[in-house]
Amino acid sequence: MIEECDRDAVTGTAETDLFSAAPDGELSCGVGFLTDFWKEKYLQEYIKDGGSKIKFVTGRRGSGKSHFLRLVTGIARRENYKTVHFSARDVWLHDCREMYVEIFRQCDIMDCLEAASRRLIREMGFDSREIPEGMKFMDFLSQSGMGDALTKREIRAQLKQIFLDNPMLDNNFALACSMLAGSILGYPLLEESNRELLLAWLEGDRNVKLSQLRALDFYPSRITKYNARHMLRSLAEVIHMGGYCGLLVTVDDMEVLVSRSSLEPIHYTKMKREDTYESIRQLIDDIDSMQHILFVYAFGRELMDDENAGLKSYQALWMRIQNEIVGERFNRFADMVDLDRLAAQEYTPEVVAAISKSMADRQKNAAAAALDKEAAQEILRQAHTGAIGVPLLIRNAMQGVNADV
Repeated sequence: MIEECDRDAVTGTAETDLFSAAPDGELSCGVGFLTDFWKEKYLQEYIKDGGSKIKFVTGRRGSGKSHFLRLVTGIARRENYKTVHFSARDVWLHDCREMYVEIFRQCDIMDCLEAASRRLIREMGFDSREIPEGMKFMDFLSQSGMGDALTKREIRAQLKQIFLDNPMLDNNFALACSMLAGSILGYPLLEESNRELLLAWLEGDRNVKLSQLRALDFYPSRITKYNARHMLRSLAEVIHMGGYCGLLVTVDDMEVLVSRSSLEPIHYTKMKREDTYESIRQLIDDIDSMQHILFVYAFGRELMDDENAGLKSYQALWMRIQNEIVGERFNRFADMVDLDRLAAQEYTPEVVAAISKSMADRQKNAAAAALDKEAAQEILRQAHTGAIGVPLLIRNAMQGVNADV
């Protein structure tokens, strides 16, 4: 579930989010400069055409990082992407397997395999819409007098071509998907218990006994942190085969890596933190071998500023994500997105006033009032030197206005 806001850097508690559940086009003042660009250049072009990318989003507390992730996720869904979101406070990131498992759980692979099965039916010259609801393809063929051995061999050949002959798919992943697609088509037959067993293996369930899978002539190894990236690449390919433009994965609250609070549900030791940095480093190095996938990691500025435990403490990763050339203008192609810098460039008094008006319109309290131009200018002045981002400054100022009413 998408986090409702950026969290307080000290207490770890959630701030009230005045941006939540905003309809299309609302509350995107300022950041629309970047989200519209991502939509055009990445979601509609680069990722859709087979590219993959990793982006990092940072900013001060209250700069709108979680809101930005929400906006991008909403855009991606409308552009026909599978979207996955989770917080680093809820999912361990030091083991790529844990990340793969969470992504797999949110993706509904059977939905994609059903679409791939419809593609196979088209390739064989049939229209899936002509098959009665609840009837499998093989039963439909048998009812029409076409369920002979030659047709069955053609189904097997099509499954092999779609899955096993696809170089983007791990062999074990491809074989499991082939058998699951066969269960959707009605051939080759697969018992429900075996279907659940295959799905459990794909999900990385450690309780699955490999000996049970061998009874299906399936001899896979377990999914581990060493092969999880290959499985993730395979999952993204199956999602694309299912008719989606690609996969968007957003990871929030990465600053938990350097948190020393005992209230955090997940505590990263020095070893786990460095394993996380190494996992991201490996993902960056492997990204060109993937297709149709966009990762976005979001974190507070403390992850950048902490010299001993932050990103800069792991040079192998920092060398890959730092922006070596920083111009005067905000670079929308940059992989490291600084929302504070974006706000400094794009947030005029008029934009701040527009954001406050949108916030006020969404408040149930009739006393909520938008900020005037003078108050908006004061917020921009505070943002230059303060430790709080513009969106949270707007919220705090509005609460002050409301309190005086």
